[in-house]
Amino acid sequence: MATNAGNTNLIKGLGLLDATMIVTGGMIGSGIFIVSADIARQVNSPGLLLVTWVVTAILTLIAALSYGELAAAMPQAGGQYVYLREAFGKLPAFLFGWTFFVVIQTGTIAAVAVAFAKFAGVFFPSIQGPMLQVVGIGVILILSWVNTRGVRTGAIVQNVFTIAKIAALLGLVILGLALGRNQTAVQANFGNLWANADWTWAVVSITGVAMVGSLFSSDSWNNITFLAGEMRNPKRDLPLSLAIGVGVVSALYLLANVVYLSVLPLAAIQTAPQDRVGTAVVQSFLGLGAEKWMAAAIMVSTFGCVNGLILAGSRVYYAMANDGLFFKVCGKLDPKSQTPVVSIAVQCLWACGLTLTGRYNDLLDYVIFAVLLFYILTIWGIFVLRRTRPTMERPYKAIGYPVLPFLYIVFAGLIEILLLMYKPNYTWPGLIIVLLGIPVYFIWKKNEVPA
Repeated sequence: MATNAGNTNLIKGLGLLDATMIVTGGMIGSGIFIVSADIARQVNSPGLLLVTWVVTAILTLIAALSYGELAAAMPQAGGQYVYLREAFGKLPAFLFGWTFFVVIQTGTIAAVAVAFAKFAGVFFPSIQGPMLQVVGIGVILILSWVNTRGVRTGAIVQNVFTIAKIAALLGLVILGLALGRNQTAVQANFGNLWANADWTWAVVSITGVAMVGSLFSSDSWNNITFLAGEMRNPKRDLPLSLAIGVGVVSALYLLANVVYLSVLPLAAIQTAPQDRVGTAVVQSFLGLGAEKWMAAAIMVSTFGCVNGLILAGSRVYYAMANDGLFFKVCGKLDPKSQTPVVSIAVQCLWACGLTLTGRYNDLLDYVIFAVLLFYILTIWGIFVLRRTRPTMERPYKAIGYPVLPFLYIVFAGLIEILLLMYKPNYTWPGLIIVLLGIPVYFIWKKNEVPA
């Protein structure tokens, strides 16, 4: 199979702490402070709100522990793209890389950068309307430039902002339980935990569809796999960072929702202004100053998240270029920083373009189905490679194989079916984006210059 010849020139500058910060920093954005309002409206039950986050945590952890086997066995730049290529060939891998570039990573960069701008507007009221896009583009440009300076520079920025955002989320949990605990809310929510949870198929299906918000708030944990070629000890640190990072964030997310239910009645969570549940919770014990405290925390969180997305995403296009499936120039490294500077620049330009359209949130809705599809396909790749390449060195093997990876495929597949049934307006456009990559793949292959 193809390999990434350029990997040997990448600087191996990332350790376990860096890798763990990239996992956690990619996961924690603004979602945990917001999406519980929409989930609560859909499930209409305190217990089901918690179930949504618990199941999300279990699925994400199983996926991360499963990816650990692939990451340790194939520690190359490009991560998930490489696993799909080795298990299924270039076309499925390209379809992942195509969707990843067109909207998954770049759309997320655009959306999170504009989220930063929205919360900056709390301190600078002039940031509204078109200024949101201007500030968002400014953040993308600055952080793209930072990441052209070298992998260590990007990692240092990531470490600082990730530690700060973990501290902010942990502070919300501790202060919420210590100062904000409201006996009325506790009695209403935990005293009647399973209100409206009659466990009929309708309730189960609604809960499955509602998981879209929690799954995306827990996404991007796989970004560390894209940077495997720049890790000092990937065979050990990749699986470990995935387990630690996903475990820590999932625990914090679940505790945050326990805090929400301990401070606010379910109705208050469902009707939080602009869905800002985190702000409503902090406001209950800090008063009017809460909005600025939470805005500052979310600005730190989103800034760090954009940095991690930019750092990791560019390595996928770099790997594709080395396979002849992306712009050739994106497969070159800057002689000074030894980073794929052109790949970072191309990603930056497309993300800025999506920011200008203002349609990135719509695009992200459309690829919900596609993102889960590629997770399922990648984990299926473990089964394929165990059969087709039994002698491959596997320093780490997926915990609970074959049961846990199979359960992930079953449950994620069920969510896919529910999305097809109940959110067809989101699923079919996502599939179309993926399928549009097929003719692009053959055009690229047709014009490929023989090595």
